[in-house]
Amino acid sequence: MRMELDFEQLYNTHFMNVYSYVMTLAKKADVAEELTQRTFFKAMTTKAKYDGKSTEFTWLCAIAKRLFLDEVRKEKRFVEPSEEEQCAGVHIEEGFANEETAFRIHQVLHNLEEPYKEVFGLRVFGELSFKKIGLLFGKTENWARVTYHRARLKVQERMDEE
Repeated sequence: MRMELDFEQLYNTHFMNVYSYVMTLAKKADVAEELTQRTFFKAMTTKAKYDGKSTEFTWLCAIAKRLFLDEVRKEKRFVEPSEEEQCAGVHIEEGFANEETAFRIHQVLHNLEEPYKEVFGLRVFGELSFKKIGLLFGKTENWARVTYHRARLKVQERMDEE
């Protein structure tokens, strides 16, 4: 079942949320803006139309993620965030005393398994609500809360081990 969408309403409703999601991936505002615009363009022009099996937001984020991964493949490297960007918004209960601690936390996050890594990143760096994280994964808000809590515990355990 294909659904007709009002693209102006779709854009106005979901632009900031899609932009925030892309920002968690790209880590640079100009790249995030470009990918967000391309996401909405692709949503309007693609042959694979919205089928209503997921929320509009989830559908748009799936498009955005594919575009981001295509961009990464083209460049054959990931966008490296600056030290300042990496540390912004991370709140592991006053765990950031210095750069060394921040680097260790990022090492732990880098080795964290999915979906914990992505849920933690979306919550901490992307500042997405649990409800929106749940929507992205096609799960409930409670699932997102539990997964984030488990991810946080895993990060703290691994930090204590070092």
